Amino acid sequence: MTRRIVRTLTQLSVAVTFTFLIVFFLDRNYRVLPNKIHGYMPTHHPGLVVTDITIVSCSSVNVFSSCDLDPAVWHRIDKELYLGKTWTTRAYMYVSRKHEEDLTADDSVVMDVSVGRLDPSVKNKPDDIAKWESRPNGLWIKRSKSRKSSDSPEVITDVDVLFGDDAVEARVGWHLTGTPLLLTAGTSMLSIHMTVHRGSVKEPKKPKPRVPDNGRFKIMQISDLHLSNGVGECREAVPNSYHDGKCEADPRTLSFVEKMLDEEKPDFVILGGDQVNGDTAPDAPTAIFKYATLLAERKIPHAGIFGNHDDEATMSRARQMALMETLPYSLSQAGPADVDGVGNYYIEVLARGGSDHSALTIYLFDTHAYSPNERKYPGYDWIKPSQIQWFKKTAASLKRSHAEYSHGHMDIAFIHIPMTEYANPELPRVGEWREGVTAPVFNSGFRDALVEEGVVMVSAGQ
Repeated sequence: MTRRIVRTLTQLSVAVTFTFLIVFFLDRNYRVLPNKIHGYMPTHHPGLVVTDITIVSCSSVNVFSSCDLDPAVWHRIDKELYLGKTWTTRAYMYVSRKHEEDLTADDSVVMDVSVGRLDPSVKNKPDDIAKWESRPNGLWIKRSKSRKSSDSPEVITDVDVLFGDDAVEARVGWHLTGTPLLLTAGTSMLSIHMTVHRGSVKEPKKPKPRVPDNGRFKIMQISDLHLSNGVGECREAVPNSYHDGKCEADPRTLSFVEKMLDEEKPDFVILGGDQVNGDTAPDAPTAIFKYATLLAERKIPHAGIFGNHDDEATMSRARQMALMETLPYSLSQAGPADVDGVGNYYIEVLARGGSDHSALTIYLFDTHAYSPNERKYPGYDWIKPSQIQWFKKTAASLKRSHAEYSHGHMDIAFIHIPMTEYANPELPRVGEWREGVTAPVFNSGFRDALVEEGVVMVSAGQ
């Protein structure tokens, strides 16, 4: 009797195992199980997958022309491809996306993209079941209906566009396609480059700044890069050339930044504002990625604040900061929502060795842009009462833990627009005063608050 029970259980186990393997194999290739079940199964990327991509152009002189597609099916990338530089023509890239668990047997997923005049199918492998399909402006997309394709780490999960021949990609998991889209509307137009994200979204690990074993923590402040879309235009450059040719502002600026990073080898970089020259960078991410790539390649932790030009005629500070927060080695933060500005926050630098004590606190502040009352206080804006209150409350809350550091804790601060006191000619100075100080006329008492809380150094941009 016992022998029969054991034999029956063994046969049942084998049958169940065999059935499970068959179902697993069929589902992996043909997705035979219901979508609800798949919602609870682990996948490479449980979010959205791209099912189609297209480009739509329209003209303001044609009343029947429209750049709108069905919003229930298509998501428009929020970038006009001509950057508003054409009189009558506009163009947008649209993406169709679905949650993986909502895919049906009739849906295809985009596995690859290419740009060019020739059909890339000639490069296909004989056993490749995905098909290349043509879209406007030289865009080709490779789509597959295989159910296992949506589980592939190669499946495209997001799409974006960047501008200019010098465009680079700094985001984790994103890659430029190379050849620019074939849109023509004049020789002065910037090239338009498609960039795609594959597989699951991976949040970059946040670095923890720490004083090195030699006890010296080097901070480099980089301010007023004024990066554009494209190479930009040089202003008052000496010499007025670059590599024995025409002066190109951004390559020249970034070449200098690279040289300083490699020579100084900072432990931390503060981006002190006006990284983006808003008027010449209608697509702020294209400009941001230029400096972010240099820092990521060297694995340098960094944090940024805004100047008065970063958000002029381009992406808002809130959206720029949301992007900056996601970049590799970035410790930038938007800061409290109930405090004036975007980018009021602090960073703790840990003591050397394995200590968890803070040796240095770096405070960063948004100094805004231009005076809200130009008639009474002409010029630039100032630190607001809510920012001062936040700083004093934060500094007071940290004093007890900072006191535990036996070697003497230090507080420093970074701003973009100088404090009013910078313009006082009676204060002691080092170096030569060659130009005026662009400080606010109104004094909000910010310096007094810094002194009261023991901040020993403030550095400005502008």
